[in-house]
Amino acid sequence: MPGQPTTCHTDAMSARELVVLGTASMVPTRDRNHNGYLLRWDDAGILFDPGEGTQRQMTRAGVAASSITRIALTHLHGDHSLGLPGVVQRLSLDQVPHVVPVSFPASGEPWIERLVDATVYHRAVSLDLQPLTSDGPVPGGPGPGARTSLTLTARRLDHTVDAYGYRVDEPDGRRVLPERLAAFGVAGPRVGRLVADGSLVLDDGRTVRADDVAAPRRGQSMAFVMDTRVCDAAYALADGVDLLVIESTFLERDADAAEHYGHLTARRAATIAAESGVRSLVLTHFSQRYPDAEEYEREAREVFDGTLTVASDLDRVPVPPRA
Repeated sequence: MPGQPTTCHTDAMSARELVVLGTASMVPTRDRNHNGYLLRWDDAGILFDPGEGTQRQMTRAGVAASSITRIALTHLHGDHSLGLPGVVQRLSLDQVPHVVPVSFPASGEPWIERLVDATVYHRAVSLDLQPLTSDGPVPGGPGPGARTSLTLTARRLDHTVDAYGYRVDEPDGRRVLPERLAAFGVAGPRVGRLVADGSLVLDDGRTVRADDVAAPRRGQSMAFVMDTRVCDAAYALADGVDLLVIESTFLERDADAAEHYGHLTARRAATIAAESGVRSLVLTHFSQRYPDAEEYEREAREVFDGTLTVASDLDRVPVPPRA
């Protein structure tokens, strides 16, 4: 990403995955809780759109409140925000020590203030409320305390109320190649010195640079696009990402209803993914009117041939391995 430092890494990596906590749209069902999605990225944990019941779903998924380093809401409809009071109170109960930023559309600030103080409790967690007024980077990346260097970007979507989608980008870096290290005879602690200093003088007087033993490595990326019609922002967020999580409330036979209520069909969501070069697509936010989830898959497969997940509650979807 422009303006981000170039770093050098080995192949060691912590878990990077999406934990799906809920997949329903306005009306939950027996099998689908209201929305909730935790992106685990090394030591960062971004909780997107905690709908009603998110705290219980976290328990079922084995997700600790302390793993949340940021909360990001796309908009203030209830199926995307009514779980916020329980999550905030759980953060306080567990005495989470780090500041937790909470980003949301600025027009929703009155409701955010009510939600975080919805009932009597002892506020022991420090929240950093971040109302969004325009497209661009969100302050604080994945959240204070997270060691991972990430850029979180928000873009305004086209829904019936103010709504923003989010994109997570890791800085580009370099990957150290063992065969090149061996060719130069660099091993052990000297590898760390080469990476840290950028160059190393060998015993025979030659100088080896970090670039001589590494290859460029594109940073990984993820986008989160909830309630919206087809719009330029959805395409910008999805452009070239490794993992796209996107709403597909309706099927194409109800495209007029999708347009009226500010939503996507499975086909339209999959078309955005296909035309944006997405590697792994996660469809979610399903209307209760469609009992057969396979219909979403069939419709999406008409236009998208990459990795596809029609999400179910408690699914864990990995960020794809590096290309």
